Amino acid sequence: KGVKLVAYNITEGISGYNREEHVAKLEGFLRERGIELLKGSFKSQVGYTLDEMVQASKAKGLNVSACTFCGGFRRKLINEVAREVGADFVATGHNLDDEVQTYVINFLRGDTSRLIREGEEPLRLSDYFVQRVKPLRRVYEWETTMYAYFKGYEFQEVECPYISQRPTLRAKVRELLYSLESQAPGALLRLLEEFDRLASERKREMLKALPRRQLPRCRICGEPTSYGREICKNCELLLASGLTPKYASLVSR
Repeated sequence: KGVKLVAYNITEGISGYNREEHVAKLEGFLRERGIELLKGSFKSQVGYTLDEMVQASKAKGLNVSACTFCGGFRRKLINEVAREVGADFVATGHNLDDEVQTYVINFLRGDTSRLIREGEEPLRLSDYFVQRVKPLRRVYEWETTMYAYFKGYEFQEVECPYISQRPTLRAKVRELLYSLESQAPGALLRLLEEFDRLASERKREMLKALPRRQLPRCRICGEPTSYGREICKNCELLLASGLTPKYASLVSR
């Protein structure tokens, strides 16, 4: 009661993956439930499809995965649209598998600073970030799939081709964790609890050391970026790939 839901769908521009029938299924599902649907795409809002970003980065000899482009720009667009509609929260469908994979990847990369963005209560370091919630973070991916199946929901079953074309670190971590879970059922839940505990400790440490609470903003797109940076990672990757973002001329800093 008193809660308004607005759905947002992003078309990344992946050949063989983004299909009109998938969007049509989503539209029908939301229409039946009286939920407004907003639609966007990398092409219309960034200027390039994901396929074009990946091809351009390869041409420049960069070792950047499709997941890096995709994840970064999805977060950017979701945050922008959430601000535009005046949303109090952004609810994402990240499940238990996603959360543990992300934690492990950050540890393998030595990027412990990203722990402040994880956990049950992600640290919000900018007023330009809309607070995120993850209601499914303790639910296994297979559980969400089975629930949708038995409820008769139509959902996209096609897997992103970039996972098989070029196995990413996430894909490798995923297989490792699935193997662990099969040998020790409940392992992912126990890992999540431990990672959440470490994340909470890391947040307390970082809050004491932060030079200021508000993150700086990217001089190209205007979105928050890391301390000490003038250009966010998304814009940096595009420029390094020889691509000029569509929105570059719209923001002046």
